[in-house]
Amino acid sequence: MVRPVVSPGSEASTRPRPPLRLVKTQDLDRDQWLQVRKGGIGSSDAAAAVGLNPYQSQLELWMEKTGRAPPAPPRDESEDDLSPMYWGSLLEPIVAAHYSRRTGNRVRRINAVLQHPDYPWMRANIDREVMGAADVQLLECKTAGIQGAWLWRDGVPEYVQLQVQHQLAVTGKRAADVAVLLGGQELQVFRVERDEELIAQLIVLEREFWGFVEHDQQPPADGSESADRALRALYPRDAGTTLDLRQDLVMGAVFSDLVAVREVLATHTALEAQLKQSIQQRMGDASRAVFNGGEVSFKRSKDGSTLDTTRLAKEQPEIVRAYTVPKPGSRRFLVQI
Repeated sequence: MVRPVVSPGSEASTRPRPPLRLVKTQDLDRDQWLQVRKGGIGSSDAAAAVGLNPYQSQLELWMEKTGRAPPAPPRDESEDDLSPMYWGSLLEPIVAAHYSRRTGNRVRRINAVLQHPDYPWMRANIDREVMGAADVQLLECKTAGIQGAWLWRDGVPEYVQLQVQHQLAVTGKRAADVAVLLGGQELQVFRVERDEELIAQLIVLEREFWGFVEHDQQPPADGSESADRALRALYPRDAGTTLDLRQDLVMGAVFSDLVAVREVLATHTALEAQLKQSIQQRMGDASRAVFNGGEVSFKRSKDGSTLDTTRLAKEQPEIVRAYTVPKPGSRRFLVQI
């Protein structure tokens, strides 16, 4: 059960104190900025810190905060334009300007990393501050490409809501607008009101995550691709040793569950193949079959071409040697019973 961070009748619950200005951002270079980020949980980290970011796990965020993440490649303007973050930064002023034009609200940059007055690890970098509006104080600017626009069809995605609630917690403000540019041509504006109960839960869960960072203890893996990347980065090679876990009751139960789940998956995979083949057999050379509940297609892909590497190695071995590059191995997880 989540414990409230402040008692309902306390002064802090009714009159949040203003945030501290930790550091100005105008003169920070990239390395300094990354160092500041490592020192606390920023608003963009909030969802990952509580295990609700679809793109980053707690384990991968923990690697960043403890300095274990692989160093980011240096910025290259010729390659950055393939990154959503590049376009988000480039279009942020445009999104802010069109937000002001649509709503009439004036906005300005804060140019500082803000810190919660009570929780030093809780930090925020605000896109814009809304000036002179009684009903909203912060602006978060977002961009979503064609492939990511569906995330916004029901409003602000959960991980963005957590980011904004984190900002409201740090600043003590009452509401924020989220302006998102969808597909480069449609601007939508959503209002996010301060939620005291959610903020209390957020603080408890973020503090729990920051405990993992402070004690240099890994948070549990969550089964995501992000956690898989983190584990492969943490342990890229095996040492050739054997770990005896026969007396470890917890891991023994985990192994038993893994075996049972794999048996269920194998059964369902075989059943899926049989059902699919039954439909393929009935379709024959038809391209499409229609059912009351949906449809399937069974079409031949376009002819392609492939390189005959065996023949090339035999007839032109010097070319193969000249263009062969080493490929690092990866660890494989195999189960034997």
